[in-house]
Amino acid sequence: MARIAGVNIPTNKRVLISLRYIYGIGPVKARDICTALSIPDDRRVNQLSDDEILRIRELIDRDYRVEGDLRRENAMNIKRLMDLGCYRGLRHRKGLPVRGQRTHTNARTRKGKAVAIAGKKKVTK
Repeated sequence: MARIAGVNIPTNKRVLISLRYIYGIGPVKARDICTALSIPDDRRVNQLSDDEILRIRELIDRDYRVEGDLRRENAMNIKRLMDLGCYRGLRHRKGLPVRGQRTHTNARTRKGKAVAIAGKKKVTK
């Protein structure tokens, strides 16, 4: 089990795919890391030597902001917007969509499960 940036990456997958398990590394950054260290695309994690894993770990620590640092930075950016009281910060505070989506219908991902309004039932005769 290879451990990079505090994450256990799967050993039986290709390096390009398994690097994506690290928060902050997507397809493009994974490919950049592999090309920088000249690791072939079809190489699997369990075929890597200890030296190659160490080189990957050092490259990520040196050049990329991942996992805890990135999560902390994102949280601080949102907290700054909320403290400023700007429009985006207020939307974050209320748990509503931030980027201009409609809320009359939809927006259930941000707003949560729909709550029934009391006294709205139809009366049957």
